[in-house]
Amino acid sequence: MANHTFPDKFLDNLAVEPGFDKENFIEAHASESSLTSIRLNPFKPSNIKTDGQVPWCAEGFYLNERPSFTFDPLFHAGAYYVQEASSMFISHILYSIRTDETEPVRVLDLCAAPGGKSTLLNSALQSSDLLVANEIIKTRVPILTDNLNRWGTSNTIVTNNDPRDFTPLKEFFDIILVDAPCSGSGMFRKDPDAMGEWSEANVNLCHQRQERILADIYPSLTEDGYLIYSTCSYSHQENEDILDWLCRTFDMESIRIPVNKEWGVVESQSAEAKAWGYRFYPGKVKGEGLFAACLRKRENSGQSNYKSNAQQKLPAKELDLVKAYINSADDFYLFKVNDDWLAINREHKESLNALHRHLYIKKSGVRIGKLAGNDLIPDHELALSNIINKDAILSTELNKEQAIQYLRRDNIDIQITGKGWSLMTYEGHALGWAKLLPNRINNYYPKEIRIFSQKQE
Repeated sequence: MANHTFPDKFLDNLAVEPGFDKENFIEAHASESSLTSIRLNPFKPSNIKTDGQVPWCAEGFYLNERPSFTFDPLFHAGAYYVQEASSMFISHILYSIRTDETEPVRVLDLCAAPGGKSTLLNSALQSSDLLVANEIIKTRVPILTDNLNRWGTSNTIVTNNDPRDFTPLKEFFDIILVDAPCSGSGMFRKDPDAMGEWSEANVNLCHQRQERILADIYPSLTEDGYLIYSTCSYSHQENEDILDWLCRTFDMESIRIPVNKEWGVVESQSAEAKAWGYRFYPGKVKGEGLFAACLRKRENSGQSNYKSNAQQKLPAKELDLVKAYINSADDFYLFKVNDDWLAINREHKESLNALHRHLYIKKSGVRIGKLAGNDLIPDHELALSNIINKDAILSTELNKEQAIQYLRRDNIDIQITGKGWSLMTYEGHALGWAKLLPNRINNYYPKEIRIFSQKQE
């Protein structure tokens, strides 16, 4: 980092921010490389070597060095997610505010791609809870969907909408995370190129955009519901000033989150409302720059009617064929989109129908596959899901070399011992499907997410 200089006025502006230590900050950017951290998938236990825990996240761990994740089959299986440590603080907020896990909640991650915070939230939720992961930018939706597919849960819906499209869904979500688009100064150490894009004008522009996003989504939060707000910016205009604006414009109450002093997190308060915020500075924490806060809504935005009797008439014979592939199939609402069969936890049927009336849905629960006669052509989502009935299907365990061949869609050097559709696994974790034939293997790993690189780093 020594070859890079901070933008003009950046350090001067930062000097007035709570907890800022200029010398420590410069030294952290000059001498320390960005840390590598991962978060383990609680739904897919694995034996991954780590080097110390992220203090504010039970599933977060640091690594000694940055391996080649591309060539780790467990990464593709969804056994873990590569995530910056500071951003895992969101799970600590969620656990702090959610005191009764027996009461189901509907959670929205409004600006969700690439999926780090969505999978983080999902890890803290029960199957009776619903997670809606929305991405505003269409081209970023596939990576969000892929990452949630890898995570393997069935209580997720992915949407591709502008925040204003949620306005009709009044009082719908119990918890909303807005990880707002920002000027990105918190990522300077991780991405030095971001320094060239920073300016005071951009900070002000981001502030205006953040207000617009929050105003649009506010009616969708339930009375007594929680708004979690975060940025990867140090600027008070995008952080504490936004908290003041929220408290001034709406009836919102700041929630103080307990933090351990040893973590190095700086607790701040906004100028007007004295709303609590949490600042992460490299050099003080083992992570990158982050700001996070939590507020509770104290008014009602008016109810909308979400009840729906929509019910597809599904052929009983087809239904029985599909159910055979799902564990505890009666716990799921099964439905069709064109020729594809999908499954979502039964308790989310009404929510799905309500969202479908107002939003553009890209993923609902788990895509099971298509029927061809009496056979199911299974979908990749089913392979990676934790609802699959492994007793009903053939499974083929691969070593690491074979797993890489499979993930590249190359020919797999393996002795064929069965016939038909087989789940291809590595260390017991599903990677995807292949069809075993007497003299060859047809590789059905999705072309768009295969490993393109031929050279391991």
